[in-house]
Amino acid sequence: MLKILGRKTSGNTQKVIWCCEELGLAYEREDYGRGFGNNHTPAYLALNPNGRVPTLVDDGFVLWESNAIVRYLCARHSMGTLCPHDLQRRADMERWMDWQQTTLRPHFHALSDALNRANPPADDVVNRLLTAMMGMWEILDAQLAGRSFIAGQSLTMVDIPFCYIVNRWYRLPVEHGDFANLRAWFERLCERPAFRRHVYDVG
Repeated sequence: MLKILGRKTSGNTQKVIWCCEELGLAYEREDYGRGFGNNHTPAYLALNPNGRVPTLVDDGFVLWESNAIVRYLCARHSMGTLCPHDLQRRADMERWMDWQQTTLRPHFHALSDALNRANPPADDVVNRLLTAMMGMWEILDAQLAGRSFIAGQSLTMVDIPFCYIVNRWYRLPVEHGDFANLRAWFERLCERPAFRRHVYDVG
């Protein structure tokens, strides 16, 4: 059986849990990471030398990096649906998945961390971070124009990595901008029971 090592409140772990639920896979999850103090033990580091979550264990095969895990699960269990056969379509999806992790995520966490500090930075700093974040959403909003989901009219693996960021974005105490396509996509995600249960309701 699949094992997911990671706390359910970790955004990166939420990607993997939601992916498994959409695929209808049986899995066990064990709490690791912040608050549990067990992700830097020798046993865990032998699986994931970064000491971060999540880590996937699939019948002896160990994989870390959440987006890589999503790709692996979709390719293994949903080739032709969540993961396309066509190489160019798949490369396009993977491009957006990489953009989520390397470009969108750092901007979001910079803003979120600033707002959640006990002593928030000056308004001009927050405004600069918010402006940068708006620029990221403008890019994704344009991609969603005329589409129900990022790659077309149905959910695919490319939507999954964005789950926790868009969920937490709409909870931040900021103006969220007039991104109608983004908002409509988020509302579609919220209609999916697995997203609701393992992302939206967890926070």
